[in-house]
Amino acid sequence: MDVDPLLQRVLDDGLLAPPAPLVAMLSGGRDSVCLLDLAVAARGAAAVAALHVNYGLREEADADERHCAELCERLGVELTVERPQRPQGGNLQAWARERRYGAAAALAHPRGARILTGHTADDQVETILYRLASSPSRRALLGMKPLDGSLARPLLGTTREEVTAYCERRGLRWREDSTNAEPAYARNRIRAGLLPQLARVHPAAAANVLRTAELLREEAEVLDALVAAELDSGPTPPGTIALERLAELHPALRRLVVQALADAAAGRPVAGAARHAEEVAALRRTGTAMLDLGGGVRAVAERGLLRAERPPSDI
Repeated sequence: MDVDPLLQRVLDDGLLAPPAPLVAMLSGGRDSVCLLDLAVAARGAAAVAALHVNYGLREEADADERHCAELCERLGVELTVERPQRPQGGNLQAWARERRYGAAAALAHPRGARILTGHTADDQVETILYRLASSPSRRALLGMKPLDGSLARPLLGTTREEVTAYCERRGLRWREDSTNAEPAYARNRIRAGLLPQLARVHPAAAANVLRTAELLREEAEVLDALVAAELDSGPTPPGTIALERLAELHPALRRLVVQALADAAAGRPVAGAARHAEEVAALRRTGTAMLDLGGGVRAVAERGLLRAERPPSDI
């Protein structure tokens, strides 16, 4: 029996390979339904669990949950449903994302499982364009990684059109998120407005964005190695650098080193920390000096040695 071409591609990528069990994030939408079915086809239902988060923010939320439950029952997959309480104020999308990934980590980590999301090539293009417009950093052009720690995106090289075709071949039903058509969200404006205009400029515009990001991720590995050589392979303790050495670096490498120090101290990306590289390099080399890098992180220069840390009150 012939293997479905999309399943074969996913198998060849190895992101669903054993031995780690899999936790698939399941919204009920087309991409996540496709992903769950592929995961079961690749590993069997016993190796796969699904997570659905019902925020209760849309009229169809409960119907989405029922659809996910029916799909998991049909596939023989264990389903966990989270129903977090909506907060008062704040960024609703950021809260939803934090709760979704937090719930996935809580489910996956005790099992030693890999977390799966249904991000597609179309999502990758939209992410890169959004970050490019909103974030002045090289990270904007790198896009999402297929494998980022315990998080895997097996469909990142697959278009939305290919996902649709797979679901139709398999007879899989999915739910449409009504908010995907609302122009209030920047992603939706990119999808409905910017991408069609780019396609008019050049029919391969989206593919060229993806290829550029792929090349830049490869080149980023070289840059990361240079940064690691300065912070972890020199005469100073790991995770530090002499201010004198920092001042000698090429300005671009100096920015990357400061950014890496800030990210490591925070345990996450610290937006804009690299902008302070020249100020950091100018800190006095005697006694102790400090400089706020943003994101709850500060640079600390002590007797000519630079490190980054979160102030005790922020830990």
